[in-house]
Amino acid sequence: MTKIIKVIIPAYNEEESIGKVIAEIPEIVSEIIVVDNNSTDSTSEVAKKTGATVLFQHNTGYGNACLKGMEYIFEEKTKPDIVVFLDGDYSDYPSELTKIVAPILEDDIDFVVGARVKKLREVGSMTFPQRFGNQLATKLMTLFFSSKFTDLGPFRAIKYEKLLALNMEDKTYGWTVEMQLKVLKKKFTYVEVPVNYKNRIGVSKVSGTLKGAIFAGIKILSWIFKYSFKK
Repeated sequence: MTKIIKVIIPAYNEEESIGKVIAEIPEIVSEIIVVDNNSTDSTSEVAKKTGATVLFQHNTGYGNACLKGMEYIFEEKTKPDIVVFLDGDYSDYPSELTKIVAPILEDDIDFVVGARVKKLREVGSMTFPQRFGNQLATKLMTLFFSSKFTDLGPFRAIKYEKLLALNMEDKTYGWTVEMQLKVLKKKFTYVEVPVNYKNRIGVSKVSGTLKGAIFAGIKILSWIFKYSFKK
């Protein structure tokens, strides 16, 4: 039986990249949902022309955009079996979506993270704050939860029923780590899949600014410590 796969792409001022991302998503995906997170450019117009469903989330924040996409799916009559989250900056390789969903389709795994391993990363594609933040967060998750995660990569897939069970709530930069922490706490099955990673188009809204990097780091650490002492 063919599984229904839907993709949610949070996007803020990604007019130069969003069309490329959508064009390279494999045909096994039944719907591509781009959530325009209050862009001031032509992100929405480009996404529509390339065949995506476009939603608008005027409340800024990565998590807000993801939650908007989930809300749309929840209200649809036909529910997906798998939801994939993918950034709109073209730093990931959308064609690798088949690798991301394979463990779910073939081995019944609940959750998959695309791990941006060093040997597959383009030089400069991850800034020092990103690398440091990833290493610190994943080491803390290993320490507190015996986690095997090595990355907080945004390219990820999860069974829809499991996604609902996580009761996601973070509205900004803590979205990815919240999801991984809740997967650990609920003892869902998970794996990482090594993926290629390249320099994004445009400037990162998080790691591209000192303010963004600091805020993201605080959010990530706050989620980890919150769950470390939560019974």
